[in-house]
Amino acid sequence: MASYNKVLLMGNLTRDPETRFAQSGTAIVNFGLAVNERFQTQDGQWQDRPTFVDVTMFGKRGEAFARFHTKGKSAFIEGKLRLDTWEDKNGGGKRSKLYVVGDNWEFVGGKEDGGGGGGGGSWGGGGSSQQRSAPPQQSGGSSDQGGDDAWGGSPSFEDEMSDTPF
Repeated sequence: MASYNKVLLMGNLTRDPETRFAQSGTAIVNFGLAVNERFQTQDGQWQDRPTFVDVTMFGKRGEAFARFHTKGKSAFIEGKLRLDTWEDKNGGGKRSKLYVVGDNWEFVGGKEDGGGGGGGGSWGGGGSSQQRSAPPQQSGGSSDQGGDDAWGGSPSFEDEMSDTPF
């Protein structure tokens, strides 16, 4: 039987990321994310319905996320669902928790919200503070002349962000 487990979430952190370390030295970063669903009621009023999601990230990606994010900041998370089950220590029976294991992340929002930098995705550089930039030019043309580079002649990320009103 085929299955597919992928989650894409964008929302605001409900608390500062909490970092702890496993005995192996691997970072374990936990945080909460509030994701709003906007809908229109029968009387035509718009209303937001929040969903609160617990997220766990591991390793250097998690450490980088914790370094750049605090409560209230926006974030885009890519990951998978995980269900943990255990027996309650006080004889309360079987317990379970569904949460997201974050694999990649990206900044979201304006400069005040931490946006505009790298991210945890493959393109963002693993959460580094470096700005995204175009790949090196290939010989035989420049982006200003519509060369055949990976950007296809479009302006750099920094150029686009300089015109953004936030």
